[in-house]
Amino acid sequence: MFARLPPALVLTLAIVTGSAMDATIKHLAQTNSVLLVAFGRYLFGALFSALLWWRAGHPTITKEMWRAHGLRGFVIATCAVTFFWSLSVLPLAEAVTLSFIYPLLAPFVAALILKERVRAQSLICAVIGFAGVIVAMQGAPSSAESPDHDLGVVAALVAASFFSIAMVLLRERAQKDGPLIVSLMTSVVPGMILFVPALFLAVNMPAFINTAMGTHLPSAASVLVLDEWWFFLQMGALAAGFMYLMAQAYARAEAQQLAPIHYTELIYASAIGFMVFHETPRVQIYLGAALIIAACLWAAYDERRLALKPKESVS
Repeated sequence: MFARLPPALVLTLAIVTGSAMDATIKHLAQTNSVLLVAFGRYLFGALFSALLWWRAGHPTITKEMWRAHGLRGFVIATCAVTFFWSLSVLPLAEAVTLSFIYPLLAPFVAALILKERVRAQSLICAVIGFAGVIVAMQGAPSSAESPDHDLGVVAALVAASFFSIAMVLLRERAQKDGPLIVSLMTSVVPGMILFVPALFLAVNMPAFINTAMGTHLPSAASVLVLDEWWFFLQMGALAAGFMYLMAQAYARAEAQQLAPIHYTELIYASAIGFMVFHETPRVQIYLGAALIIAACLWAAYDERRLALKPKESVS
């Protein structure tokens, strides 16, 4: 069905689905531990990826792959927990705007991990992007109005930093392992890392037993709201749809052609935030987003120019 649609339209559907997933995460994080929400996200992602991996003939996963993806899994788990927490304390559009900064951090991460040279254009784009962050933070609510706002901003920026690390590590593993194994390990390893913290730090076990067994063990209020199980399923379905649509789009078009579409997420995040959470983002957020997006598009254009340069010289 989706294979017949233009890649740009498929990616647009993916971005809308991802925005709905972020909204579901924000809703769940208001009444459940962020650790539990993050674990649920990767649990359902692992089930979906495992199905695709099995239907493809379950290619071998070596010990070397487990070791390599262990570090990346830790990075992804950290990224998820910090970003999910930022969603719980920031307006949806603001958290999404701050997440846009990650492509500008990738060259510096690649310099540290892959020993790639940081070009002057990358440095200029990063400066413009962080200027956008400063603009977006203008007019922020006071600590009395929103005590966790500043920490939410820090969490969103930390999440963007870890996501840029995850993307650089993905470049290193994608050619070696293939998309099926990378997709599977991207969900399985973070889920394994988050399982124990989610079980012992997020779930109030006595309250869970009370609900499941009908007993009356004394306990405080549970952070696992069992009545919201449907939203956990919804989050998993949206995560699966998001991954599938992204794969469909990028299988039939170059990343540089599709990159600008990712920034339309701000439109959908603003609309969902207004309709579902009654949020009205500040004008400064959009001004800052404009600077960040401009810097990212400039960086993407510069990367494409460099990629095409050898071809032009040969011809």
